[in-house]
Amino acid sequence: MKNIKIVPMASAIILLLFALLTLFMSSSVIFDWFGIRAKEGNYVLFIVWANFICSILYFLAVYGFVKSKKWTFSVLITALIILILAFIALHFHIKNGGIYETKTIEAMLFRMLLTFTFSLIAFYKFNKFLWKKRSF
Repeated sequence: MKNIKIVPMASAIILLLFALLTLFMSSSVIFDWFGIRAKEGNYVLFIVWANFICSILYFLAVYGFVKSKKWTFSVLITALIILILAFIALHFHIKNGGIYETKTIEAMLFRMLLTFTFSLIAFYKFNKFLWKKRSF
C-alpha cells in the first residue's frame, strides 16, 4: 500500500520545486525583483503572466497530489490549456515580428511536456476505475 503513495509524493515534491522556481522567475520579471528583468532579455510579457498563473495552479496541484484528490488532473489540464494558448499566441507574436528569445520557445515546450506528464500521473493515480482494471 505504501508503494502506491510513492509516485504521488514524488510528483508533489518535483512539482513543488518546479512551482517555486516558476513563481520566483515569473514574478521577478513581472515585478522586476533583483534586476532579473534586464537579465531575461527580450521576454514576452503574456508568456511570463501565463507562467505566473500556472505556478499558482501548480501549487494547487501539489496539494492535490499530497491529499490524493481527483481534481488534481483538472487543475493540471487547466494549466496545460493556458500554456498551449499562450504558446499559440507566442507563435502569432513571432509571425508578426514581435521580439522574443529562442529560449522562450524551448522553455514553453519543456513546461507543456512537464505539465502534460504530471496530468497523466494525476489521471492514472487518482482514477480508481482505471486502477481496478489494471494491476500494476
